[in-house]
Amino acid sequence: MRKFDPSVREWMDVDQPVSPELERDLDNLVTLNRFFGSHALVLDFLRRRLPTARPNPDAAQPWRILDLATGSGDIPRAIAAWAAQNRIDVAIDAVDAQRSTLEIARARSTAYPNLHFHEGDIRTFDQGRMPDAEPAAWDIVLCSLALHHFSEDDAVRVLRHAAALATRHVLVSDLRRCATGTLGVDLLTTVWMREPMTRNDARVSVRRAFSFSELAALARSAGWKEFHHARKFCFRQAIWMHFS
Repeated sequence: MRKFDPSVREWMDVDQPVSPELERDLDNLVTLNRFFGSHALVLDFLRRRLPTARPNPDAAQPWRILDLATGSGDIPRAIAAWAAQNRIDVAIDAVDAQRSTLEIARARSTAYPNLHFHEGDIRTFDQGRMPDAEPAAWDIVLCSLALHHFSEDDAVRVLRHAAALATRHVLVSDLRRCATGTLGVDLLTTVWMREPMTRNDARVSVRRAFSFSELAALARSAGWKEFHHARKFCFRQAIWMHFS
């Protein structure tokens, strides 16, 4: 059974200044994303859908990508680096609600001028907060490892909103709650990533995660139709939908 108490927040979600503890926690999350499949999942999704060596075929514009709950921005940076290597023109907007985390993300992303960060609640963030933005301006909307931070009702809001912001594709991935995954996270944070913030948040996250069937039910409640849903490496899962 999912263990979610809205009064208990993960430590990284608490308003706080930039600190060595927060930076170490974000470093750990980058490591986990790199070695446990989050980067590979997103890049494989884009590799299958963005044409190599040419921009958006509908206009002389870059492919516009929105990353919701970006954290330290490691997934947008991975996308920007991959796109540059393959001569694919992309413009990436990245959103997070935590101001200090965004400060760290911006500092780590100065080498990527096509990557822009915005502070906002991913349940309600819209183009009106950005200059010269038009409705439904993003070709692809991504959201990685964020749904478990929310109640069921708010997770539905995130899914509905992510789909509404995309014109071509939306991809949402998260942890998949299961007994083996819970045991694995507990072991990982006992023998390796033992920093207090990482240990606390990882153990809370895996217990807050949705099961495979629960995530499918949330997508249907959010109005997702003809979506794809798959189990992914290391107790993760992804849902995605195409619009054209």
